[in-house]
Amino acid sequence: MISGIVALTVFALVVCVIVLFAREPGPTPADIAVSYELAWDRLDFDTLWSLSGSELRDGLDKKGYIVAKRAAYALQTELGNLAERVELEDVAVGLAHAVVRTRVTLHTGAVVHNDIALTKLSSSWVVTGYELVPAPPQTV
Repeated sequence: MISGIVALTVFALVVCVIVLFAREPGPTPADIAVSYELAWDRLDFDTLWSLSGSELRDGLDKKGYIVAKRAAYALQTELGNLAERVELEDVAVGLAHAVVRTRVTLHTGAVVHNDIALTKLSSSWVVTGYELVPAPPQTV
């Protein structure tokens, strides 16, 4: 009798844990966009490949992508670690697509904006487009 109650209790706990994990929505498009910006700033090509959809992987597998990007940026280390902070400026989320505008403040004080397009594949969001937003013309 007691072993049956223990077995039923364990089974109920396992079902509860499975349901809780299944309901976890995972990172939001905003979370992915900020992570993507920070990965570019750190020249973290492993993370960039993981967050990117096939549209941004240059037709390469993970190893080839990382090797190609490291080679391309090997002599341009000054392009890394420029961001002081990354903030969200606008987030528009649909059922399977999202666009996030980020505001990246550089250590120099300059500010750049990027539009990051995301697509929901299965149950996770991936970056499918990344574009620098042109600065508005300055009035004199």
